[in-house]
Amino acid sequence: MVVGTFLVPARDLSWEAVRSSGPGGQNVNKVSTKVILRFDLEGTSALREDVKVRLRISSAHRIDAEGFLVLSNQKTRSLAMNLALAREQLVELIQSALVRPRQRYATRPTRAAKARRLNEKRRQGDKKRGRGSSGQEDV
Repeated sequence: MVVGTFLVPARDLSWEAVRSSGPGGQNVNKVSTKVILRFDLEGTSALREDVKVRLRISSAHRIDAEGFLVLSNQKTRSLAMNLALAREQLVELIQSALVRPRQRYATRPTRAAKARRLNEKRRQGDKKRGRGSSGQEDV
């Protein structure tokens, strides 16, 4: 399977067909059309280590105890379509992990922004101070 400039070896992918859940009558009860695709994230040599780290972070909930990235698809009634959709999903995940996040540069607030913030704090404080009692009680 080709992802961008990478070729994901077939040995790093495995899949199985299981029964789908949900409505569908007899077809759901007897035909295994749901696809569970497993990608050996820890064992693959196709991806750089920084890409693997980004994939581990972005898809942490999809990684099992053995280090496999597990994707499932049961959108259609066709096994072949569900397998193709699961592979597309894997390609999208890998492509998003290939993009290096932009470096954040520390910035400081401007003098005008500080003044606006302090003025707003002062206004809020005055508003809250005005809510208190005037010190005289009506008897």
